Amino acid sequence: MNPTDITRAINDLLFDPGLDLAEALDRHFTPDYRQRTDGVWSDRTSFAQHITRLRSLIRGGHIEVHDELRDGSRYADRHTVTLTQHNGRVSSTEVYLFAQLAPDGRFHSVEETTLLITGHSDDGNLGHIK
Repeated sequence: MNPTDITRAINDLLFDPGLDLAEALDRHFTPDYRQRTDGVWSDRTSFAQHITRLRSLIRGGHIEVHDELRDGSRYADRHTVTLTQHNGRVSSTEVYLFAQLAPDGRFHSVEETTLLITGHSDDGNLGHIK
């Protein structure tokens, strides 16, 4: 299996509504996946709830990776995700991400910090919404 990266993961999770969420999760995240976003830990089940909620809110978007580094099982990047919601609001969030990859190349853990760059102040919670 080729190691995953944030672009493929986000595109599968958020921007390919025809792709089953369970398939997208299995493709990019280990069964024991954990994530900390802005200091709040989630397990894979909680992360799936978060993505399900985001999928219900957004109609499209894109990701732009600014910096990306890989060193063995360590992965880091800085990216911006721009989301367009069904209500027409558009927001951009910059993300600083540090991850550990499993031997099969999927994300085992992610720790990230987010910063709302543009959009309504309520959109600052999109990284945590469930």
